[in-house]
Amino acid sequence: MPIAVLVVEDEALVRFDIADYLAEQGFEVHEAASADQALKILEAIPEIRLLFTDIDMPGSMDGLKLSAAVRKRWPPVQIIVTSGNRIAATAELPPGSLFFSKPYTPADIARSMQGLLASGST
Repeated sequence: MPIAVLVVEDEALVRFDIADYLAEQGFEVHEAASADQALKILEAIPEIRLLFTDIDMPGSMDGLKLSAAVRKRWPPVQIIVTSGNRIAATAELPPGSLFFSKPYTPADIARSMQGLLASGST
């Protein structure tokens, strides 16, 4: 059974690129263009195990607030945060989360997702 991943990125081409790559790697990929949309998807699909989110997005919350909300409400979900505009300090991220600066390589993201799943950290 494939691992369900939620990719949250407001830039459509960036979102499509990483979503396509992850799907090719065997992940079940769900996509959202905002944190609000992401929360609706998480509520509807409890099988999601990984969140990959950009920090800077339109809507009621950015990726850091989304990550904190997900950690609080869905503790088993592993989180990777990315940004091309800033570097997130470890203290800004939920415990056990990872940060990647853009541009990243999809292969690095997929490897990190496998590592987070293998570690089973919460």
